[in-house]
Amino acid sequence: MTGKVEESLGYEQARDELIEVVRRLEAGGTTLEESLALWERGEELAKVCRRWLDGARARLDAALAEEESAQGGEGGE
Repeated sequence: MTGKVEESLGYEQARDELIEVVRRLEAGGTTLEESLALWERGEELAKVCRRWLDGARARLDAALAEEESAQGGEGGE
């Protein structure tokens, strides 16, 4: 359940699956082996979400820096 599959997941898809994993873990009724597998899947999904959010933050920071740079050049000193 790792590798290319996670790379192709969009943020919303990974987030929704993570929510379902958490629900299943909180509901209980799973064997130890199933719980461990769910936990591992949840960790992978959380990493996917974090990568998406980090990427979005980097893009936003770059856009803001570019905007500030453009405004700084026009403003006159």
